[in-house]
Amino acid sequence: MLRRLRIENLVLIHEAELAFAPGLNAITGETGAGKTILAQAIGLLLGAKGDAGYIGPDGDEAYVEAELDVPAALLEEDDFASLADLRPEDEEGLVLARRVFADGRTRAYAWGRAAAREDLAALGERLLAMSGQFEQRRLARGSYQLGVLDSFIGDEQLRRRADARLAWRELGAARRRHDELQAGADAEQARLAELRALLEDTEGMEADAEQRLRDERERLRHVTELAHGALAAAEALAPDDGEGAAGLTAAAERAIAPLERLAPELARAGDELRDAELRLRETGSELRGFLTTLEAEPGRLEQLETELDRIAEAKRRFRAETYEELLAHAAVAKAELEAIDRGIDPAAAAADALAAAEQNMQRLAAELHEARAETAAGFAESVARELVGVGMGEGEFVAELCGRELGQTGTDDVAFLIRPNPGLPLGPVAETASGGELSRIALAVAAVGGGETMVFDEIDAGIGGETAHRVAQTLQRLAERAQVITITHLPQIASVAERHFRVEKVPGHPTHTRIQQLDDAERRDELQRMLGGREFLSSVGTS
Repeated sequence: MLRRLRIENLVLIHEAELAFAPGLNAITGETGAGKTILAQAIGLLLGAKGDAGYIGPDGDEAYVEAELDVPAALLEEDDFASLADLRPEDEEGLVLARRVFADGRTRAYAWGRAAAREDLAALGERLLAMSGQFEQRRLARGSYQLGVLDSFIGDEQLRRRADARLAWRELGAARRRHDELQAGADAEQARLAELRALLEDTEGMEADAEQRLRDERERLRHVTELAHGALAAAEALAPDDGEGAAGLTAAAERAIAPLERLAPELARAGDELRDAELRLRETGSELRGFLTTLEAEPGRLEQLETELDRIAEAKRRFRAETYEELLAHAAVAKAELEAIDRGIDPAAAAADALAAAEQNMQRLAAELHEARAETAAGFAESVARELVGVGMGEGEFVAELCGRELGQTGTDDVAFLIRPNPGLPLGPVAETASGGELSRIALAVAAVGGGETMVFDEIDAGIGGETAHRVAQTLQRLAERAQVITITHLPQIASVAERHFRVEKVPGHPTHTRIQQLDDAERRDELQRMLGGREFLSSVGTS
């Protein structure tokens, strides 16, 4: 889901921040008001090339930023490893951004850190589907078509895909391990020597030890500050000479004590002063005890530095990004060396592991194929019905399965084919449909099997009347399980949106475009404008 879109100095938009709803969001406005600038902003996040003409009059650069929800498993995929490394700790959402400079150059960011434009575009396309050139590119991609079919099949198929992705990784690891062992005895001996060195270099290392050592080192590095502060506090509470806070509190209690018999209401004050004196003296004693611990281990800081250097060198030598990864490598090395000591042949074990991994992957691929073969026709029929509903002729649509080499999604490819006009042959959807038709095909496909955020900029091209109502109804159904953002001039679509934004051009020096979320009254006015002033209020929802 796209939670927030921020635009700065992009063409006529000085500054705008849009918070989108989970369901159907409509963006409307007069022709020429600047609605397409929003499409350009999202296009930048999907990898569109920058252009100096994008930069508005308020500075020498333009900036677009989006905040999205991201499934945890997505960043675990190998394709997004470089971006996953940029993710801040405990950050659940995803923040993507593009900056366009005056010379047309751009820079991409993920969570505020520089990233490759191609990586940003690939991740953006997995979370945002946009009509136009991006829709054509996406609908032409077999991986997208296969993903839509699997989503239509259901959660069990998606679970199989996740299992297959993991099994494919395990197969790759098993194959690499097997190949390594087959490379020769010398290489094997060198590898075993490295395993033994890994165990030797990590001997005695315990879980979480690195962080504990770092914390203790930080404390010792500031021992002078700690000592001065603790001593000053102890002296202020209970000094060796003089009153201090505890002594003054005791004096106050002694002044009150004789009076408690004359004024019983002072007894509570006396009790609190006696209790406060006791707590202050105990705190002073604790602070002095803390001071003794600071001098208990001279030379400890040097020991800590030595141990942390040992950990850092082991991580570097054995190519571990984290301390936890280093210990995991050591555990694997220990298990393998123990197996060798028990007389197990590593090469034979690797061959058995490879065969088991291949068998597991083949089993999952067969399950995936069976489900697809059983469901492809029903999926195509469902899409065809949606196509008729959005005014796409007779809605002839086919999801054609064909085989390919084994991969992480199994042994299937799927091609979405459509017959645009009677008498013509079936052809790939991305090659046989016009821009407006492509958007409606994308809507029909998504209404059956989609699930990400979908942005439509051409969904209403060349339609009206009953078809417009049907497109609006389809968008409503899609918005029940996916986020939809549509830039539209049709009141039939705007009237069923859960959140409505208006784009308008504001005269001035310079003229600029303003985007605002509409309340109920403003929304009624906008819908009336879209209808040319006619009443359209009795059937309009304003939620």
